[in-house]
Amino acid sequence: MRSIVTLLTDFGTADGYVAEMKGVLVSTARDLELVDVSHDIPPHDVESARLAVARYWRRFPERTVHLVVVDPGVGSARAALAVESEGRFLVGPDNGVLSPALLIRGARAVSLPVPGDASPTFHGRDVFAPAAAALARGTPLDSLGQPAETPVMRRTPEAVRDPGGWVRGEVIVVDRFGNAVTNILGVRDGEVRIGVTTVPVKRVYADVAAGEAVALVGSSGLLEIAVRDGSAARTLGLVRGTQVRARGA
Repeated sequence: MRSIVTLLTDFGTADGYVAEMKGVLVSTARDLELVDVSHDIPPHDVESARLAVARYWRRFPERTVHLVVVDPGVGSARAALAVESEGRFLVGPDNGVLSPALLIRGARAVSLPVPGDASPTFHGRDVFAPAAAALARGTPLDSLGQPAETPVMRRTPEAVRDPGGWVRGEVIVVDRFGNAVTNILGVRDGEVRIGVTTVPVKRVYADVAAGEAVALVGSSGLLEIAVRDGSAARTLGLVRGTQVRARGA
């Protein structure tokens, strides 16, 4: 069976950086299935990358290798990691982007050595891609480096329930449709308030007319705020960190 390696970066596809990493991968381990998750993560946006990883890393079969390169600290003292978690592998910088896998009980991580001839500005090609190829070939995790005892962990802040029945949360990411995903779980029907604006909670986007704001539980189980056929971020001025309150019917 062919080994799967997924790629998530903030490189875009115009400059050849992704192709360089793919060249390393297939030159080192020829029988690979490469899956481009996305190369459109906003530049240097570790938090958006972390949340993307959380959505997909366990959707792939065991033994999949997830290569994640959103690395504003490249060339600095930040460590390079390879992780094994729930039968899958992840490779990337130690800046919290691999937290969804690291937070699982039983996860293991090693710090990858940086070769002396590695470019200090392109560890994706010279450090992470070779490690991902080695894991895809079946190289044991522990042979790639020394145990990483305290990797960087990022967590989504938890929403807070008030005595009056309101849940206070915040926008954690805005997707490409302009939908504002919050950290609030389990609110169906009812309403969401953003400042003085009230938005109804519905089941699907089509429950409101075109151009109207709506809140609903998205595919990740989190409450999101949208504008049907439009952008909630633009219409309502929503950005990461915007405070929201929600209450069920």
